[in-house]
Amino acid sequence: MSNGWDESAAAWIADMGEAGDFGRACVLDAPMLARLEGRGFRQALDVGCGEGRFCRRMQEFGITTTGLDPTDALLRRARARDPDGTYLPGRAEALPFADRAFDLVVSYLTLIDIPDIRAAIPEMARVLRPGGTLLIANLTSFATAGGWAADGDGTRGFRIDDYLEERAEWAEWHGIRVHNWHRPLSLYMGLLLGQGLALRHFDEPVPQGGDPAKVARYRRVPWFHIMEWEKPAA
Repeated sequence: MSNGWDESAAAWIADMGEAGDFGRACVLDAPMLARLEGRGFRQALDVGCGEGRFCRRMQEFGITTTGLDPTDALLRRARARDPDGTYLPGRAEALPFADRAFDLVVSYLTLIDIPDIRAAIPEMARVLRPGGTLLIANLTSFATAGGWAADGDGTRGFRIDDYLEERAEWAEWHGIRVHNWHRPLSLYMGLLLGQGLALRHFDEPVPQGGDPAKVARYRRVPWFHIMEWEKPAA
């Protein structure tokens, strides 16, 4: 069964542009890029690189990037925008790289797209060098378990239900229709800790500019979190 990405690739490319959508341009990019500045990263893997936008942003820091994605149309777009870059087909559950190949592994809003997260997170840890960093941006688990709804008096609030139930549901916006996986935060944390990784940074970033209505909504219910995990040097 399709997860929607092949069918949604053209709409995704149009929606992202070069700046990214609201969540990337106004919420996530600045704090994600701040985690790279002055750190001396040299070799980065972007797991689920899509059309390659964040690979291009990382290159601004002198980082050599490899992008991996299972959707051919998105890879073609990435190569067209960055002819000298490296963009390869593949899945997070079976990364086609040697152990300890990268000092930085990035998952930028891709954990929600991965069906077998129990295989993918160990793979990300495997290809990370000792002392290296796994940098994650993800939808918050209460966001994937809920949505905005109106009460009987018309007051809008955010409702959460079946939080502990792992499941894939269709998400639709701007002509895009893809599977998003909901998982409780404890599942992600348990898998990451189980790889011996150490949590070095956690944030629920707020919007910096953009449409005031969206800013107000994102401040009421933070939509994203950022985590930075370190692989022990020994």
